Amino acid sequence: MYNYFNVFWVGGLLCLIGQILIDKTKLTPARILVIYVVAGTLLSALGLYQPVVDFAGAGATIPLTGFGYSLAKGVMKAVATSGFIGIFTGGFTATAAGLASAVFFGYLFALIFKSKEK
Repeated sequence: MYNYFNVFWVGGLLCLIGQILIDKTKLTPARILVIYVVAGTLLSALGLYQPVVDFAGAGATIPLTGFGYSLAKGVMKAVATSGFIGIFTGGFTATAAGLASAVFFGYLFALIFKSKEK
């Protein structure tokens, strides 16, 4: 039961920080997205994000910081197995399923629904 609680509060905290950034700064959602992905990548490269993942599981891997974590982890693994070329291929290999599903479902929903102006 405590695992679910940790997932909830860590994921919620990451979302809360993002919402505060939207409400209190002039940062656009796209810039906040980039900040989260880069932060996840840098924290992973420094070895600081893995303890958060171990503690919170999906609460740390599902938000955008988790995407940066997956990119960094994929690059580190590919460099260990393939050498220098792993810098360029590792991130794509590690996140291919998520990227492909995002493109597929984005396209599918674009076919089904019509966008409206505000």
